[in-house]
Amino acid sequence: MTDLELLTVGRVGVDLYPQQSGALKDVTSFGKSLGGTATNVAVGAARLGHRTAVLTKVGPDGFGTYVREALTGFGVDASYVGTAEHLLTPVVFCELNPPEDPPLLFYRQPVAPDLTLEHSDVPWDVVAEVPVLWVTGTGVSVEPARSTQLEMLARRGRPKPGSRRHTVLDLDWRPMFWPSPEEARAEYNQMLDHVTVVVGNRAEVEVAVGTSDPHPAADRLLDRGVALALVKMGGEGVLVATPQSRSVVAPHLVDLVCGLGAGDAFGGALVHGLLSGWDPVRIAEYGNAAGAIVVSRLACADAMPTIEELDALVTRQPISQPTRQPGAHA
Repeated sequence: MTDLELLTVGRVGVDLYPQQSGALKDVTSFGKSLGGTATNVAVGAARLGHRTAVLTKVGPDGFGTYVREALTGFGVDASYVGTAEHLLTPVVFCELNPPEDPPLLFYRQPVAPDLTLEHSDVPWDVVAEVPVLWVTGTGVSVEPARSTQLEMLARRGRPKPGSRRHTVLDLDWRPMFWPSPEEARAEYNQMLDHVTVVVGNRAEVEVAVGTSDPHPAADRLLDRGVALALVKMGGEGVLVATPQSRSVVAPHLVDLVCGLGAGDAFGGALVHGLLSGWDPVRIAEYGNAAGAIVVSRLACADAMPTIEELDALVTRQPISQPTRQPGAHA
């Protein structure tokens, strides 16, 4: 067993950011950055001082070499980055128009290497014992990654309440990777029996549990045995729900540069809070601060904040309010 604190599973790629504003057809140059939800979360947690790794795959190309070198440069263990010999490392083009919700153009054909993860690719001892295992909805969108990720969750088992081990499901709803929301819901349904923490926005919880209303969505997640549900509500903040209490943590106001990466930065701070044993409201406060910092910058992995930056932003603004809804868990 290694001394890893976090293993994330799933998407990796190379993000290409326009160096000019406007429509993608008018852009003449791009900047390269490491990207992918699972990858960015590992980088975000590493930036906050934790020992992290990503279980994924790349192609046998220059971009695959770049991914491994970039991960190492960010302090993320690249030991579990495999190679899919007949596929290409994914590339993602970002269009900064509109900047608050930039369209993404994925080049992952015929399939992304990370979706070819098989039983033999998995470090099963790490999966069983790592303090935080992070999986995503995209990871069960196709085979063989679907069966591999579900086997990982089943063999790990749901950590017991009060333990220092956590299994996090990032709903990570990407419509272009699924035939329909109904098929995605069926796969999410299988994962909910094995995880302790679920994080997603309104659209994502609607796919997962059938409603975009944050409080009923949180109720349905808690009813499945989840210990902590975090529902992101955009400008209204984040609903933090446990079986004992719930609060809404307000967002930070910043000058937006690019809306990409906020959720991944939130994830890195979430991991930091879980590993530090923080209460859920404090975790969300730091998650919101991390997201605010990243959207004020261009890029995802490169933009992840330090703990000093988070401390400075969190202490400048009161950011949580307890709340109760009829029918909510006591």
